[in-house]
Amino acid sequence: MMPYAKTMNEETTPTKTKGKKPKTTFQTLFSTMTRKPILKRTLAIIFIILVLYALFNTFFQPTDSTTFDSATATSTFPFNSATSSSVQLAAGASKFPSVKVYLYDLPERFTYGVIRHHSLARGSRVDENDVSTVKYPGHQHMAEWYLFSDLARPDSERPGSPVVRVLDPDEADLFFVPFFSSLSLIVNPIRPPGSGPGPEKNAYSDEETQEALVVWLEKQEYWKKSNGRDHVIVASDPNAMYRVVDRVKNCVLLLSDFGRLRPDQGSLVKDVIVPYSHRIKSYEGDVGVDKRNTLLFFMGNRYRKEGGKIRDTLFQILEKEDDVIIKHGAQSRESRRAASLGMHTSKFCLHPAGDTPSACRLFDAIVSLCVPVIVSDSIELPFEDTIDYRKIAVFVETAPATKPGYLVSILRGITPDRVLEYQKELKEVKRYFEYEEQDGTVNEIWRQVSKKLPLIKLMINREKRLFAKETECSCVCTNQTAIRSL
Repeated sequence: MMPYAKTMNEETTPTKTKGKKPKTTFQTLFSTMTRKPILKRTLAIIFIILVLYALFNTFFQPTDSTTFDSATATSTFPFNSATSSSVQLAAGASKFPSVKVYLYDLPERFTYGVIRHHSLARGSRVDENDVSTVKYPGHQHMAEWYLFSDLARPDSERPGSPVVRVLDPDEADLFFVPFFSSLSLIVNPIRPPGSGPGPEKNAYSDEETQEALVVWLEKQEYWKKSNGRDHVIVASDPNAMYRVVDRVKNCVLLLSDFGRLRPDQGSLVKDVIVPYSHRIKSYEGDVGVDKRNTLLFFMGNRYRKEGGKIRDTLFQILEKEDDVIIKHGAQSRESRRAASLGMHTSKFCLHPAGDTPSACRLFDAIVSLCVPVIVSDSIELPFEDTIDYRKIAVFVETAPATKPGYLVSILRGITPDRVLEYQKELKEVKRYFEYEEQDGTVNEIWRQVSKKLPLIKLMINREKRLFAKETECSCVCTNQTAIRSL
């Protein structure tokens, strides 16, 4: 029979064996330890804990403790906690060296020349010899102008920027191409049928200008070195650069969304989503619901293409509601004044898809502290690694939103206290959508671009060792596979 093994809770009596020493067992060792002074055992345990803590800090702690703490705090604390914010991972950028950017000295045809043509097409006079008199016109895709103007200023006037401009291209990490692609698209004003200049060709051709830009770029030494991968191009209008997008798709594209791009042309992995520049007056007051008597507000074009067709359905449903203002209106000074008043006096502002998933009214709402109600299933949002949009906006899927009564019932169920929480978060993130703020949209765009640099270097070095056939396709260009594979 197998001997019965005593448990540690049972009494153990040493057994004497003739001519032999008793065997040392775990039980006898433990019994011996218990007879040691308590102080020695306590000191030994403390020493072991300190050693383990030192090893853990050395080998397992993240290098960026600010990022770790911020992410942990956000996931741990509830929405209305003082430590829980819609802004995440925003700190710590200054720990890293500034990214060096070379501003291409493009022929004037692609910069100030575009502005001149836009002015001439609208009957304005311009001085061909003095670029200081050329004024970039206001519109919702002004990111290209703000970024160009930012790099054109001395670094002493660019506090907080994560990039520095270098004059020697050999020192550059990235190359900025300051083509005004969105303005170029709208140089020729839209005219009613029959009122145009006739069969003659327009004086300005956006397509020819796009083609000429790419021909110029492809001749540049630094474009050839990287196949354009370390070049940055702004194409925030969904139709900007449409003629040549296949020839510049390796670049870091600054876009409003991917609505007009194929998955092999644009990707969250290599590109940056940038906000529209808001066109209404920013709200300067404090948070509060007392003066916001309208439940939901929208003013914009009722009839749009593709995903924007939902607008007409929403108009039919919502225009019957007493505490909802929904109006058809095009871009004009008068419309902007009316939109400013409406957004500043409403609790919620509707953001349905336009011709593409995004539209400018989302950013108008944010700077108005009017809680956005986003009805756009495929929307991509700017700075989403920094901002938690669930804390500043209400998201409603398209299918239920188009059912009568569904949308307003959700909004009426949100308490005034919860609206105040949304407004407080909106006020905190507001600067990220103000292009003219000293540390606002422009600096955040540069931060987003800077984060692409390690991937850019990886792809450039990778292509140097691959055969030509293998470099024709890369998962980094594909929106569907890149996120899964990297």
